[in-house]
Amino acid sequence: MAAQILIEGQGLLADFVSDRLSVSYLVKRQSLLEEIPEDTEFALVLNDAWNPLDHKNAEERFREPGIPWLRGFISFGEGIIGPIVRPERPGCSRCADIRRILAGPDRREMWGFQMSRARGEGEMQDAWASRTGLSQIAALICNEVQKVFQGEPSHLEERVFIMNLRTLTNSLHPFLPDPLCPICSPLPDDTPELAQIKLESSPKINSRGYRTRSMEELKPFLVKDYLDYRSGVMNGKMQDFSLPFADVLINLPLFEGDEGVAGRSNSYEMSEQTAILEGLERYCGLEPRGKRKIVRDSYHNLEKIALNPARVGLHEKEQYRKPHFPFKSFHPDTPMNWVWGYSFLQERPILVPELLAYYSLGYGECFVYETSNGCALGGSLEEAIFHGIMEVVERDSFLLTWYAKLPLPRIDLHSADDKELRLMVDRVHEVTGYELHFYNSTMEHGIPSVWALAKNRRSKGLNLICAAGANLDPVSAVKSTIYELAGMMGKHDEKLEQNRQKYKDMLRDPFAVRTMEDHGLLYGLPEAEERLDFILDDKRPSRTFAEEFKQPPANSDLKDDLLDILNRFRRLNLEVIVVNQTTPVIERNGLFCVKVLIPGMLPMTFGHHLTRVKGLERVLKVPKELGYKKTPLSYEQLNPYPHPFP
Repeated sequence: MAAQILIEGQGLLADFVSDRLSVSYLVKRQSLLEEIPEDTEFALVLNDAWNPLDHKNAEERFREPGIPWLRGFISFGEGIIGPIVRPERPGCSRCADIRRILAGPDRREMWGFQMSRARGEGEMQDAWASRTGLSQIAALICNEVQKVFQGEPSHLEERVFIMNLRTLTNSLHPFLPDPLCPICSPLPDDTPELAQIKLESSPKINSRGYRTRSMEELKPFLVKDYLDYRSGVMNGKMQDFSLPFADVLINLPLFEGDEGVAGRSNSYEMSEQTAILEGLERYCGLEPRGKRKIVRDSYHNLEKIALNPARVGLHEKEQYRKPHFPFKSFHPDTPMNWVWGYSFLQERPILVPELLAYYSLGYGECFVYETSNGCALGGSLEEAIFHGIMEVVERDSFLLTWYAKLPLPRIDLHSADDKELRLMVDRVHEVTGYELHFYNSTMEHGIPSVWALAKNRRSKGLNLICAAGANLDPVSAVKSTIYELAGMMGKHDEKLEQNRQKYKDMLRDPFAVRTMEDHGLLYGLPEAEERLDFILDDKRPSRTFAEEFKQPPANSDLKDDLLDILNRFRRLNLEVIVVNQTTPVIERNGLFCVKVLIPGMLPMTFGHHLTRVKGLERVLKVPKELGYKKTPLSYEQLNPYPHPFP
């Protein structure tokens, strides 16, 4: 008996497909309002225009009986075919539309248009819906239907065809299911049981590195799954040939605007892969997409099982009182959203304010400005936690050095027994005209950290560029920091020249520093160099790596490195809290993403008015513990200027 196919829709496309399929299959045509025949095996929803309401109705109608279906329609001169929607799997027509609209340049307008059409407002007939174009689309649809019934893999599983009706060329574009989709998302509720973390064995690629999966292993799926200019989680890339190392910028499209993420290495292929991983980390950190948040209450009611928000540092009281300050002061009786994390110090799940566990992009009920500080992605959960801790340590060491004006030991970069590092230093010197100065900023926990400064030897361009790094292997910390510095060399030179007076004004008014870019450009001025005299002092002799750092442990399992780090923090009574940000988008490929919070450590902020130092007393005590100061500092003694982290 021939298979029964249901076709819903009016117009030429439905006519063409019906005529072709009727030769081999039983085809029934009807409207979306009629009852679905019981023997329907497959359904098609076909329109000569874009009618999102039909697709919404189809999702509702075919999901309960479990009927797979495929759509085809015309939208602004393009034929859209797919995806094949299988009700038992994530990845519906709404997911495909979300990805396609987000990747487009006019996403806000298109989303508004989709919403109005989904409400059934207005009628539209696409001007490019010609008989020739519709016939070509019909042929593609029939080919895919035939594959389905012959048991062959379809091109349209988590993919869509897009045909240009002006040229009749077509292309295939993958999309990933939206984890927050109200139609097909199977996300579990956020619970303390799901937040529990038990560290597992995580063998490293090699004993000197801190990764558990190689780029060669990740390469087959990074571009294929995540980068597509019409429907990808990331939708564009650009190679920068002006920098001293291979630099690739990947675009992460958001409804609020495009966000660029960069990858830097010695090859453009590696940089592209690194940038995609950075983009995935950013994507996971924007909002909860792996579990559904369900806790909303005040800290007062949750204090026995929740993190006290005051422990992570608040803004100055004077700032909260200003009329246009974007955040509200924290009050323990104010309800807020919470997510579950895991405290390694307490060895139990703990509630964390959502705005601390994810980016505080929207102000709303936020009481502090939170960045991606402590977010990290890895090939295992242990790898992600390790690198999240390293980022918290890196930023904390940088800021503590700045606020306490620590005269750090200078490191002789050529003292490392590492040929690649020497070549990197020489290349930066010859190609860019910058001299690299590195300092040991390791704090009381003993995790190797470096404070870096690039000094321009030329008359044009940014005078100083600062950065930081942390890693159990100090040479690796230095290399990653050099890549960061190199990415800023020449990048903002023209902007500094065009706005020199603006940044000179910031020398007099620190609260005029409002953005991340402002921090870097302010210290691009030669006039700002004197603020770094405490670290640039040439009288201190250079020290070798062997003199400043211990040999990193040669563990073959990253779990052992991580346990050692956690024990260091436990002895200092520093609490490591991990929020698992992993989403299905990365879980499908065995990747993990986390947010690490270590209350008491200094969080990186941008905009001098958003500084968070009050209440974090280690900035006062640690300089004395390390022998830099004779007595603990007071808040009044801290560096009053905006930090130079770009």
